[in-house]
Amino acid sequence: MSKIDIYRFIVAECVLNKREGFRRAFADFHLEKVCAFTAADVERLMQDDAIIRHRRKIEAAVGNARVFREIQREYGSFDCYLWRWTKGKAVHEWGLTTSPLSDALAKDLKKRGMKFVGSTTIYSYLQAVGVIESHEPGCFLSRTCLSV
Repeated sequence: MSKIDIYRFIVAECVLNKREGFRRAFADFHLEKVCAFTAADVERLMQDDAIIRHRRKIEAAVGNARVFREIQREYGSFDCYLWRWTKGKAVHEWGLTTSPLSDALAKDLKKRGMKFVGSTTIYSYLQAVGVIESHEPGCFLSRTCLSV
């Protein structure tokens, strides 16, 4: 395992260990409530030791919620926005941490005003929601579909 991989693992573990704090701090991730957060809410969150207190990331979470809401309004749902990138079909690939799809999606989200949405983060998100299916052949979770 490389030093970068170890660092990523430690950061991911830190975030996961604070997930209940994030859930509470960000109103159970209720979109409209987070969109309504004010500068006073950001200051409140900066004092909350149950979360990672990084001002730019807290501000980005609120701003990203607002962009997310605008995408929902534009496309009917965030789901419709995501699947239009692949014409409704899952992408089957493995061994990657970024792709032309995650590059393009991250670029579009940034253009719309989202922050901290790089290609690696977006690739992981696309895996989590099923747009990218990345189980290697032979894995018991692998689908029997061909690559798109």
